[in-house]
Formats: sequence, structure tokens, C-alpha cells
Amino acid sequence: MTSKQRLTVNLFLKRGVDVAIASIALVCLSPCLVIIAIAIFLSDFKSPIYAGERVGRMGRRFRMLKFRSMQVGSDKNGPSSTSVDDFRITRVGRLIRRTKLDELPQLWNVLIGEMSIVGPRPQVSWAVDLYSLEELKLISVRPGLTDFASLIFRDEGEILAGSSDPDGDYLRLIAPGKNLLGLHYVETLNIVTDFRIMVATFCAVLGFDPLPLLPRSIRDVF
Repeated sequence: MTSKQRLTVNLFLKRGVDVAIASIALVCLSPCLVIIAIAIFLSDFKSPIYAGERVGRMGRRFRMLKFRSMQVGSDKNGPSSTSVDDFRITRVGRLIRRTKLDELPQLWNVLIGEMSIVGPRPQVSWAVDLYSLEELKLISVRPGLTDFASLIFRDEGEILAGSSDPDGDYLRLIAPGKNLLGLHYVETLNIVTDFRIMVATFCAVLGFDPLPLLPRSIRDVF
């Protein structure tokens, strides 16, 4: 089997896994999703869902869904990058961001084909505009809920804590490493790696260290 054929098979399997996991998760987690939505709504009587524009595969724009963890209009009144001490984060928002529950609505993005369970995290357009020619490979695949970078930089908000320029510090301190990890994923894409990242992500959500579950090539660099 040629490398192109292997990639085609992996992408076919990947999409099947995405649909299966997203469908099952949305059904099983529906009571949890409703409770979170109600808690956010009751905190300020505003929409519990935030739909932010992101750049998807091949540069297509789409609306990435999240449970709203910040004050309404925060995306128009501050930086795109968010530190743990950002004043725009609501009280309920701090809890759901810390536990990553704010990302659960993206299962719908996965189900309809805008995202994948595993893949480079989707970025805002200004960040993609700064990509080098090499980094544009990051949008050759569907963006994902989780990837190597999500695990290595899971304390991103803490790295940016106290920053007077969160977007600038994100570009200097975090983006180079995240993009490097994203490129490694794109260049080595296979369904086995996806399952490995999924298991590591599940462990991280439960409070365990996910790094021992990652390939040695990733752990040695980061």
C-alpha cells in the first residue's frame, strides 16, 4: 500500500470514528449539556452558547461552538487569547474552562464534519494569516477537539497569567510550540495516534498526567 493509499484509509477510518464518537457522546452527555446550559443562562440570563468564527480545513470559515465562559461581547472587547485571570471570565465560566466542559458543544461541529475529534485546534483568522508556508499544512486537515498541543500546553491560561499583551505573548511563548506539534501530527496522521491522543486527553480531564501516554518523540522535545 502506498503512502497516499494509507492516508486515504486513515482519513476514511478517522471520519467514521468521529461520527460514531460524536453521536454517542452527544446522546450520553445530553443531560450534562442541559445542566451546564441552564447554569450559564441563570448566571446572567444570556445565551449559554458562544459561536466564534474559526478557520477550518482548506481555509473555510465556520462557527465553532462552545459553552459561553465569558461575558457577552468579550470577543469584541479584548484579546483572542485568554489567561486564567482574565476579568472577562464568568464565575461559572471558570469552572467549565478548568474542566474543559466548555468544549463539549464542539461535538456538534465534529458530527457535521467541520471538525474532528483529534486534530490541530482551530484558530482565529488573524492567527492563520501569520502562518508560514509550512504552517499552512495545519489547515490541510479538519481542526480537532484535542491534539498533542492541547495536552502539552493544557496550562496555556496559566502561562498567560498576568500578561499585559495576551495575544502577543501567545505568539511568542505558545504558538511556535503548538504549531510544531500540529505539523508533527499532520505529517504522521494515523488512526492509532488518534486513539492514543484520545486516551491521553481522557486521562488529563480526570486529573492524571497524560504525558506518559504520548509518543517518546513528543515527550523528549517537550
